[in-house]
Amino acid sequence: MRQVYVCRDTITGLYSALHDAWKENRDSEAEIEIERAVQRQLFCEYKTVAEDSKKAMRLERMIKRYLGYNACWDIYLALLSGENRKGTAVFRTMQEARKIRDSRKIMEHLGNPDVAQVFAMSRQVSNEAHMYEEVIRFRELENGVLFSEIAPRSQVLTCIGDHFADRFPLENWMIYDKTHEVFLVHKKQEQWVLVWGGNPDREQVCRISDEEKKYAGLWKGFFHSVSIRERENPECQRNHLPLRFRPYMTEFQESPGAAEER
Repeated sequence: MRQVYVCRDTITGLYSALHDAWKENRDSEAEIEIERAVQRQLFCEYKTVAEDSKKAMRLERMIKRYLGYNACWDIYLALLSGENRKGTAVFRTMQEARKIRDSRKIMEHLGNPDVAQVFAMSRQVSNEAHMYEEVIRFRELENGVLFSEIAPRSQVLTCIGDHFADRFPLENWMIYDKTHEVFLVHKKQEQWVLVWGGNPDREQVCRISDEEKKYAGLWKGFFHSVSIRERENPECQRNHLPLRFRPYMTEFQESPGAAEER
């Protein structure tokens, strides 16, 4: 009977499920399923795996030792994607690594469909994270906190945390991932942390400072003044900046906080 390991859609949860799957079924078929996307099938035994940081760290050490740091990074990024079958693809990639002479070259075996899928998911998450490093717009609230909201397809907050911590080390700021309901919170001169669950206080995050209103107006004015209407090319613009990013960018909002009011 095929074993199916069910876990939360977090790195710790997925690593814990991969740990148990590898320990019990490294030589046989097994699957990793996300709690919210389980589709039960006949002739399968479902096991719910709780998040366990010790299991997660053991699995990460094993991957780094036998597959190398580059493969470990690709696997980490792949598990941040929005694909429901990502855990199974990673597990089968780990199994495939046992069949080749040098397991550290596993990510070069793109002829294997699971390895190719892990590589594609890793690249997609990396590209989305780089995009958000460019397009995230903060606004200053009345309490002095810099706030931004995004709706990514992947869980990119851990990929962009260091980037913004380096840019704003002396600021209190937070980024809210609306898709996955998680906050990236940074207190000045401290390390950023993730806070799961809950939603921002809409009334509070729409109360922006007077300085923010002034600079938002100046930025939107500059944005429109540099545009040449006769040379506008909407299709080319969408290639560089897809529509899904725009509701949360100051220059595309009719008024500050418009994205939160929709």
